[in-house]
Amino acid sequence: MPEEKTKFTTVESYINTFPEDVQFLLEVIRETIKENAPEAEEVISYNIPAFKFHGMLIFYSAYKNHISISIPPSKVYDTFKDELSDYKVSTSAIQLPLNRPLPLKLIKEMTRFRVKENLELAETKKSKKKE
Repeated sequence: MPEEKTKFTTVESYINTFPEDVQFLLEVIRETIKENAPEAEEVISYNIPAFKFHGMLIFYSAYKNHISISIPPSKVYDTFKDELSDYKVSTSAIQLPLNRPLPLKLIKEMTRFRVKENLELAETKKSKKKE
């Protein structure tokens, strides 16, 4: 019978499953996002750490050779296309290799962009409801 996958209920329980060096990187990413989205709620979604602010804002997770920053459908990928060109990028995730320094300035800028983007979407939805 296959081993049951751990169901995480806290960000700490997720982070603590990794080696210390990876835990450190995940904490740095966590703090960078918190600092740049102070009103966002920290949650576990899809069994990985995430932040919510007027909808899902940003997810992060660790793997054997990289950390992934996942962003729901957004203009962030086009807006930061040049900055992301050094990384493996899919339609919803950016892979940050563990053997390279974290691009904290980029994570900061993308987080702020997502906060602004989600606020604008929330305002648009509110305006449409009034019509």
